[in-house]
Amino acid sequence: MANQSSPYPILCASFNQDNSGFAISTKDGFKIIDSNTGRLCYDRAVGAFIIVEMLYSSSLLAIVGAGEQPSLSPRRLCLFNTTTGAPLREMNFLTSILAVRLNRKRLVVVLQEKTYIYDSNSLSMLDTIDTVPNLKGLCAFSPSLEGCFLALPASTAKGAVLVYNVMELQLHCEIDAHRSPLAAIALSSNGKYIATASEQGTIIRIHLVSEATKSYSFRRGTCSSTIFSLSFAPSLQLPDILVATSSSGSVHIFSLGFETNQRTKKSGSFLGSILPYSVNDGLDPAHHHVLHNAVSAGVRSYAVVRKVDKVADSSSSEIASCRAIISLIAYNGCFQEYAFTLNSQNESTWSLEREFNLVAVISGNAETS
Repeated sequence: MANQSSPYPILCASFNQDNSGFAISTKDGFKIIDSNTGRLCYDRAVGAFIIVEMLYSSSLLAIVGAGEQPSLSPRRLCLFNTTTGAPLREMNFLTSILAVRLNRKRLVVVLQEKTYIYDSNSLSMLDTIDTVPNLKGLCAFSPSLEGCFLALPASTAKGAVLVYNVMELQLHCEIDAHRSPLAAIALSSNGKYIATASEQGTIIRIHLVSEATKSYSFRRGTCSSTIFSLSFAPSLQLPDILVATSSSGSVHIFSLGFETNQRTKKSGSFLGSILPYSVNDGLDPAHHHVLHNAVSAGVRSYAVVRKVDKVADSSSSEIASCRAIISLIAYNGCFQEYAFTLNSQNESTWSLEREFNLVAVISGNAETS
């Protein structure tokens, strides 16, 4: 989520693996903020960074400078300890680093035409993946050690995605998802599902990773729009909802399990309960819920589902409603948090719970409005 040429104060934004915290960078430095409270956890004002990635809530950060000074080269990855305020290790590359992903076992570094896989503990190189030109550093990573996958573009002419098993160090599959080149990719935290959007931005598709089969197709809209972000709910069993942001300024939610379980009695199995009867069913607008004008049109944004709570019907075993907490970062410096509620009649509501200026966050709790 880096944007080196951004006209806005936020250069990059990223949530950690369980969405409990997030990092932002400005021209002056970077900040680590607690998602639950808005409290500033760490602040370092040493210059501009285009990548700041957290490892859960640990003291380890993976940071890459924006190149505005020699010590912050975009070709140098620094593994940084926030407790000591000092680098643990620096790794230099021949070309600019476009993306970094990590979990407790693996470190992934994405360059324009190569992606490197390292052991997170020893930092020994485990594999190198030659890729098609990946100018935006597009990638997705599932941090679960049981389903740890990396997704990368497999073509510059169409929306094909390569799925690589990072723990077993082998290609898992290649999925032809769209006719146009990819604009966004997301993997569910457990590695079971992959969501993709093309540069047209009208259709979002979700595939089952294990079988490389399509489970859902959702229509975001009829007019082209740039998809800025895709993110699954952090569920260990079922990725209940997918959230997307786009250049239209809207936030889109696509429900994967809740509504379909209300309508589908065909099968008691997990897979049978979520697979739509047909493509038309998959494109049913009943799956799609929109918050319009959440961000000014054209402003880059990034949204995640922090948690989903389900409320069961007391008279039956069915789910009566679900409530999701959506955190939204706009690169103009605004943080918003919404409560999204969906009932069994497919009626949804959005409620703004918190809002504050990220650039102005200082020690202590954030000022909310």
